[in-house]
Amino acid sequence: MSEKDYKKQMKQLAKEVKTEGGVYQIKNLHNDKIYIGSTPNIKTLNGVKFTLKTNTHQNKELQKEWNTYGADAFSIEMLETIKREEEKALSKKDLLKLEAKWLEKLQPYGEKGYHSPKADTKEK
Repeated sequence: MSEKDYKKQMKQLAKEVKTEGGVYQIKNLHNDKIYIGSTPNIKTLNGVKFTLKTNTHQNKELQKEWNTYGADAFSIEMLETIKREEEKALSKKDLLKLEAKWLEKLQPYGEKGYHSPKADTKEK
């Protein structure tokens, strides 16, 4: 098999892999504050953890408390997952709509979370 055929076969296999995305929650177990985010691929949650560990997460308040309390004081869990349809990526628009639903439901503002009502659509 040529290198070109091999690459073509690998691309096709990647398209066939079912990817799950959705909305996740990072919860501070010390004070119960939550952060809501979305991702087109739940495997990228390792990247979210990496940004927190390297002090580069976009949400400065969450980052500050992560630095204060440490990784063991936080849990990360999926709130809702959706599978991408074959050959079609999960759209950012659909993910943001799903995220907005969870923001509305959980109200992670002020003492309850790391979001500000005006900024949560701009953070993505």
